[in-house]
Amino acid sequence: MYRRVNSGRSIAFATVGIVIVMAVFTWVMYGMAQRVFQMADVMVELNQSFKTMTRMTDDVHTIAVTMQDMNQSITTMQTSLVDMRGSIGGMADNVGGMSRNIDNMNTTMVSMTDNIGNMSQTMQVMTVNMNRLTRDIGQASYAFSQPMSYMWGNPFPF
Repeated sequence: MYRRVNSGRSIAFATVGIVIVMAVFTWVMYGMAQRVFQMADVMVELNQSFKTMTRMTDDVHTIAVTMQDMNQSITTMQTSLVDMRGSIGGMADNVGGMSRNIDNMNTTMVSMTDNIGNMSQTMQVMTVNMNRLTRDIGQASYAFSQPMSYMWGNPFPF
């Protein structure tokens, strides 16, 4: 029996079997090592993603603060728009009043234009009357300075 186990053929088969088993074991271990290496890469990338997410949390906080500031600015703008609407309404009323005043001025200007003709005529009449007054004063002065001429020369000196 010892001869059979130590025969060249059995040793060759045993050696080939051991080599095949070792090759399969090595191949399985190599595949597992590749999977572990790949899993390590995934873990490193996941860690980087977590770091990025942490930085994103800071960014999200900054965005939230900025949005809160924007909300306050929009509220202030809305209040300003309401105030502006009231001011524009008042301005529209003032412009309406100004339009009515301009209409009144237009009517007054027409009346003034008519009155200027009347004033011109009145000034003409006043000038004529002033001329008559000047003539009468001249004749009265003459009558006082020449009383004899008043009595015998001209029966109606005035």
